[in-house]
Amino acid sequence: MNENPEPASQGLEKRRGRAVFLLPNLLTTGALFAGFYAVIQAMNGHVEHSAVAICIAMVLDGLDGRVARMTNTQSAFGAEYDSLSDMVSFGVAPAVTVYSYALSSMGKLGWIAAFIYCAAAALRLARFNTQVGVSDKRWFQGLPSPASAALIASLVWVGIDNGIVGTDIRWAAWLITVFAGLSMVSSFRYYSGKDINLRRSVPFFTIVAIALTFALIAIDPPLVMLAVFLAYAASGYVCAFWPNKTTCKVTHSGGDLP
Repeated sequence: MNENPEPASQGLEKRRGRAVFLLPNLLTTGALFAGFYAVIQAMNGHVEHSAVAICIAMVLDGLDGRVARMTNTQSAFGAEYDSLSDMVSFGVAPAVTVYSYALSSMGKLGWIAAFIYCAAAALRLARFNTQVGVSDKRWFQGLPSPASAALIASLVWVGIDNGIVGTDIRWAAWLITVFAGLSMVSSFRYYSGKDINLRRSVPFFTIVAIALTFALIAIDPPLVMLAVFLAYAASGYVCAFWPNKTTCKVTHSGGDLP
């Protein structure tokens, strides 16, 4: 007879950690497929399809975590699966896409920049996994890989949409690719938006602002996305060097950040 029976709540938590829930993992699989499709299309020279697929992967990746939290279906399996999916969709796919579009003509400099980005995405995801439950959820340490991928994808999308040959902007693409990679492994803070509760009521102005945002995106989706994600990537640097850093102050939920 077991003299120290395991509490029911702990047993349930362990089973939840080992469980595989359909809905959030289905969204993660969709993001993984979009990333894989982006790689295939980039290899076939259809980089515009790759850029759109990466953006779709970003949307699905944003949904899976939200859905898991709202339906209380988080699991250790889902967290690991999400990271592996992110490596394909936001690490490999953007690197292959920008290399196929603009960097392949630069020889070693081109694939080195693409590898810097890919390696930085892997390091960023590994660091994120070690900080779960430790860092302040309101902030990311380093540029999030989906935002970094969207920056690369929107750059390629803008170029294709305006008939710009990749070789004509290869140095701009090289700089943005390296910048995105280094930003991912930086220690700068980026607002995560995880403190926004979708179940709570919001002011009417917020709904109006969201409607105006969609209208603005509809005018020129790739250009607006490029501007938005460039601004977001720069926000970490502004936050780090701004004289008054109270808006970027980070608290810890337990333990110290590495």
